[in-house]
Parts: sequence; structure tokens; C-alpha cells
Amino acid sequence: MNIGLCGFGVVGRGVYEIVRQRPDMKVKKILCLEDIQLPDAQTVKDFSEILNDPEIDTVVEAMGGLHPSYDFARAALEAGKNVVSSNKAMVCTFYDELIPLAMHKGVSLRCTAAVGGGIGWLSELERARRVQTINQVGGIMNGTCNYILDNMTRLGLGYDEALKQAQKLGYAEANPATDVDGIDTWHKVILSANVAFGISLDKTTVPVSGIRNISAADVDCFKAHGKVCKLISTAKRTEDGFSAYVQPTLYPLGQPEAAVPANYNLITLEGDVSGRQSFFGQGAGRYPTAYNVVQDCVDFSQGKGFYTTPGRKVTVDNSVKLRYYVRTDREDPWLKENTEKHWAGAVVTRPVEVSVMHQWLKAHPDAFMAAFA
Repeated sequence: MNIGLCGFGVVGRGVYEIVRQRPDMKVKKILCLEDIQLPDAQTVKDFSEILNDPEIDTVVEAMGGLHPSYDFARAALEAGKNVVSSNKAMVCTFYDELIPLAMHKGVSLRCTAAVGGGIGWLSELERARRVQTINQVGGIMNGTCNYILDNMTRLGLGYDEALKQAQKLGYAEANPATDVDGIDTWHKVILSANVAFGISLDKTTVPVSGIRNISAADVDCFKAHGKVCKLISTAKRTEDGFSAYVQPTLYPLGQPEAAVPANYNLITLEGDVSGRQSFFGQGAGRYPTAYNVVQDCVDFSQGKGFYTTPGRKVTVDNSVKLRYYVRTDREDPWLKENTEKHWAGAVVTRPVEVSVMHQWLKAHPDAFMAAFA
């Protein structure tokens, strides 16, 4: 297998180093803006040098962002080359276009490293759905948020201090919005649901709330009631269709999710045969992520395509009712009407529809809410 590698950052370097140890693969060309001298690969600054090389049969996209990642992936598929990507935003955004294109061209696209980093979550879903119906997927899918919440809980740090530590260690970007506002998790749960259920979720109908507004006082209140806050994704079958959302969630101390430390992930599926199965590991990092990129390359050599055949477009129904912890500085008639009890400076609601709670939060952007598991 001859690989054209797009990007030579954290993940790209990891892919190159792992592939160098394998006799059945070679990184032939690397798209890189820097002038890097490598003993066994040519660096190029123009993607056409990879695209038009007939010896390159697989393109690994390790750049991130939507463009030019999408443009390169589409062009590679059109040219009859397999594509591996660790870019959940790109694959999720262009899912309905790229997966059918790969199938039409008789090539493959895989993105195992895009969800769960080194866990191999999408491959596990692929195996699970071969012999059972998967009824629910989700869990802790973002290591940055888990690191922040874990440090606030264990060390008593405020949100800003915990975020600065995450940035110092490289777990969070200088602009952390994609992580802390839940968008990264949102992309991941949509991809997971598409694979698990054989559907194509209408992304615009999947609500998301993040952890940006959580305070040390919130965390202290949770501790006093034996709860731990985690950012959780959920996608599940319902009586009439499918439900999917991302939101902070409170777990009792004895639950597995409550114990997930630092920047680790814990992602779970529930099948009608296997029951509950959880997968734990690092959700990011050079070698954990690169490991699953190379695994996808191996899968290509064994004839594997995408994890499932794309299915019908689905609009989610989030009429399921949950109780919520809500903190806001504003007087609100709806919240007062739906309050079950008070926790310090916040309230606990009676069961309300997930869709209704997220709509309320949109109108109150300074508030913080967390569902009860």
C-alpha cells in the first residue's frame, strides 16, 4: 500500500512513524507546508502531486477543518483512491455526499480515529451491528471537557483555571469553543448514530449544550448531593424513531461515568443481544489516534469499506423527559412553574422534554443546566 499523507502535525507524524515499521505499507508523499527532509518519503506542497500519482492508492487526511480537507478527500475518492480521515467535523458535515461517492467509485472511506481516538469505537460498532440491533450509543466523547470537569471536581478548581491547565497541557486549543460548547461531541455522536442505526441524522435537529457556563459553586453543589458532572452524548431508538442530544449530565458516584479521569473517554453501546458494553481509553493524542488511522489502512487491504450502508434521513424526536439542574440569575415564569425543588442557588426541575429544555437554554445563554442520568 502506497499512502499519500495530507498533514504532518501531531496525528500525521504519528501515522508516518507507525507505517515506517510495517513492510506492507509506505508513506510515499507528504503534503506539508514546511521543508522537512525525510529518508523515505517526499514532501510536497501541492496536493495534485499526490492526486496524480498512480502508485498512491490511499490518501490519509490528517489536517482538520472543513476545507481543504473535504476538497482533498472528495478529489481522492473521485480519482479512485481510498481515504482515511481522523476529521470528525469533515466526515460528519459531508457524510451524505462522501460515503455514497466512495461506494459509487468502488473505493473506501473510513474514519475510525474520528470518534474516541485510540478506542476504535466505530469499528466496534461495525462488529456489534453485524449480529444484533443496537438500541443506544453515547457517553463521554471529549477528553478536553472531561479533563476540565475532572479537575474542577477533584481539585476544586474554577472553570477558567481548569481550562488554562488543559490548554497548557495541549488538551485544549487557544480557542476552546468547539470542545467546551459541545460541538466536537455533537459531531461524534451524529457519526456514531449513523453507523449504529444505519441512518443519516438531520444534524440541524440534534441539540447541544456545553460546559462553558459551569461554575465552581455548581460543582460544589453536585458534590454535596453525591453527583458528578460529565458532558454526555446520547443517541437512541425510541418508540417512534430516534432521539439524540449532547448535554452536561449528573451521575451518582457509583456509576462508571462518574469515575472517568483526566482526558479519557468512556463510550457505551446497548444492544439487544450483548446488553451494555463500554469502551474506555484515551480519546486523543498522537499515537492513540494514529494507531486507528493505520488500522483503517489495514482494513482497506482486507477489503473493508465504510462501516454501514448510508440509510434514510432522520429527524430526531427529543420528547423524552428528564429532570434538570438549572442555574440562572434571571426570574423566569416557565422555570418557576417547572421547579420541583431548590439546590443552593439553583433549581431542580420536574421531568421536562429534552427539546423544550434546550429551547429554553437558547433563550437564556448565560444559564447552566445539567440533566440527571
